[in-house]
Amino acid sequence: MDTKTVRLDELADLKEQARLGGGAERIAKHKAKGRMTARERLDCLLDPGSFEEFDLFKAHRCTHFGMAASVFPGDGVITGYGTIEGRLVYVFSQDFTVFGGSLSETFAEKICKIMDMAMKNGAPVIGLNDSGGARIQEGIESLAGYTEIFQRNVMASGVVPQLSAIFGPCAGGAVYSPALTDFTFMVEGQSYMFLTGPKVVKTVTHEDVSVEDLGGASVHTTRSGVAHLAFADEVSTLEAIKRLVAFLPSNNVEPVPVIECTDPVDRYCEGLDSIVPENPNHPYDIKEVIQWIVDHGDFMEMQPNFGASLVTGFARMGGRSVGVVANQPQHLAGVLDCDSSIKGARFVRFCDAFNIPLVTLVDVPGFLPGTQQEHRGIIREGAKMLFAYAEATVPKVTVITRKSYGGAYCVMSSKHLRGDINYAWPSAEIAVMGAKGAVEILYGREAANSANPAAFLAEKAADYNERFTTPLVAARRGYIDDIITPGRTRLRLIKALSMLEHKQDTNPRKKHGNMPL
Repeated sequence: MDTKTVRLDELADLKEQARLGGGAERIAKHKAKGRMTARERLDCLLDPGSFEEFDLFKAHRCTHFGMAASVFPGDGVITGYGTIEGRLVYVFSQDFTVFGGSLSETFAEKICKIMDMAMKNGAPVIGLNDSGGARIQEGIESLAGYTEIFQRNVMASGVVPQLSAIFGPCAGGAVYSPALTDFTFMVEGQSYMFLTGPKVVKTVTHEDVSVEDLGGASVHTTRSGVAHLAFADEVSTLEAIKRLVAFLPSNNVEPVPVIECTDPVDRYCEGLDSIVPENPNHPYDIKEVIQWIVDHGDFMEMQPNFGASLVTGFARMGGRSVGVVANQPQHLAGVLDCDSSIKGARFVRFCDAFNIPLVTLVDVPGFLPGTQQEHRGIIREGAKMLFAYAEATVPKVTVITRKSYGGAYCVMSSKHLRGDINYAWPSAEIAVMGAKGAVEILYGREAANSANPAAFLAEKAADYNERFTTPLVAARRGYIDDIITPGRTRLRLIKALSMLEHKQDTNPRKKHGNMPL
């Protein structure tokens, strides 16, 4: 037999063995738990036949604790590049069947290689995480490996999109890389993130806590805000990543993706003409407004269950990707609190980093009062939101649908924070505060001495509304560019975004600002 043919046969066998990761038995146990293998995840994520793998044969170099006798080609992580809907992405997929997906020095080197390539070639990095943390047998080498990854996460931040999916336990150093990326998705009942597990927590703080209550998907998508979305299964999670990638440019110098728009730009949104209740204290769903104005009602919301008084997410308008930020009157009347401010600030900064125009819908009565919020630092957290909008140089188009009071008016992409186009609906109320509170402060003593205090204050409130809160007052100052018909909001926004397509704005030259973290 030809020697070349033998070598090729041997190579094929070696590659097939390497692709088995921890072996058929461990794969069977893994799949018996209802989990996909690391390679199946890549097959689901990437376009068929597009994946090109690197370092298939790379193995660890550890000789401690009998590790020389346990060597698996690839060393527990699959790395390479492929395409999603024809667009280049770099990927790594951790293999739990090899040492529990624990990170070694060579494991880290493989990830760092594709991160370096992503930076050089301007393409997103997608990490599919399923790791128990650092490989204890390697000691400092594994910690050094993690830190090399963290350094690249930071250098890539704002240069290429970084997306993470968590498919199993993610503990210790394994959680910091996902935390440094732009978006993190989890699987309900399957994925967990925590720095120290339940046993360590029990030892140190004497708390009895389950892995789900400590770091499950529900915790991180509702309370901590560490994760953005959670899904019922792995396939749904991977499909969501593909959907998100479609909204994003590949890097920070590319324009946003533009697709053919089959939803008429001048479509009249008749439902918006009556969506705001006559009673200013009655709620409505701002998501209905978003669905009316964006292309085909297609809106991918981020962190829907964290900081729920603010809605953030991606959509298209006239075929062009946009980031949407909107107060939600259905939750806490749309106020800004600590969680919603942090959520909004990070989202705005992401959009600004990647040239994604911002559409802001405003219905905000102010910042949430109370000792809990003050003690948590609402001043600092609200300042983050202000900082993000003020720093942003992308096109910024704002519509005030109803209330826009006090400091929250300033923060929500106002004209004074370099808002490019600021519109208001006829129902808009723009003032330092609502009429009722204002007249109680201004005329409280006079009301107390009047024959009918309630009637006196009602009369003053009506006068206050007429003189101070109508959108005409702001429009006369030029703080509002136009008062528009709600049903025409889609058309007006798309025309504004088209006009701003080639906008250029800059910030003063500096190393970086000092955001109130």
